[in-house]
Amino acid sequence: MNLAKLIADIQNVDPEFEDRISPRRSVIKNMAQMGANVALAALPLAFGSLLNKAYGQTEADVNDVLNFALTFEYLEAWFYNQGLLQANLIPNADKAYFTAIAAHENEHVSFLKSALGSNAVPSPKFDLTAKGVFEDVLSNYDTYLAVANALEDTGVRAYKGQLVKLMGNQIILTAAMQIHSVEARHASAIRYLRMNRGVNISPWITGSATVFNDTGIAAFNANYIGENNLVQAGIDITTLKGLNGTVSSSTAVEAFDEPMDKASVLNILSLFTA
Repeated sequence: MNLAKLIADIQNVDPEFEDRISPRRSVIKNMAQMGANVALAALPLAFGSLLNKAYGQTEADVNDVLNFALTFEYLEAWFYNQGLLQANLIPNADKAYFTAIAAHENEHVSFLKSALGSNAVPSPKFDLTAKGVFEDVLSNYDTYLAVANALEDTGVRAYKGQLVKLMGNQIILTAAMQIHSVEARHASAIRYLRMNRGVNISPWITGSATVFNDTGIAAFNANYIGENNLVQAGIDITTLKGLNGTVSSSTAVEAFDEPMDKASVLNILSLFTA
């Protein structure tokens, strides 16, 4: 998370922020200056704790959104932590990617738990095989990459689907949008790794008016329903003028990540819950 930018954004939204966190003002000032001296994972945790003290309990609907996000982050953190524990799963050339992604997901868990405080839900137990659909997920690297691909794409959609519910809480909204952007970078990185192994896939979701799942794996269809949407803000994107005529359906699909509603995400999560 970009701590300095988040602090600046909070001050723009709440001019009384420094007074609100006083006498924690000096702590905030020091945190903004000592990023190089403090473990990255500790910054979201500490800052989330200060936000809790400064603003008190969030509303029930915001807690619900954050717990929903936390549950998904639990799954992603467990997925990457377990992957890194397997001696022969991830090639050495790719381990740096997964070490970084795992660190991010664990930071997200820490931040959300800190922001929620006693309202945080516990982590469920997970079945990374999705009840036997991906039995070799922790022994076959290509399967592991494919599941990571679907989980990251779904994470991007899940966050986007909940952002509107956080519009009344600009501080939490800012943090959620930053996590959303990190998930998008994860998704692109995983897709890049699959490309390197010969999979016909792009760093972003591609498709057309009739194709919505570009992973090549039918078991992931539910993760991508609606990704072939061509209409944005009531406008059919394919009717707009492009550089070389009208915009193609594939270009329209690639240009936007579609939000996913909570119920659909929970259905997907249930497959990975023991």
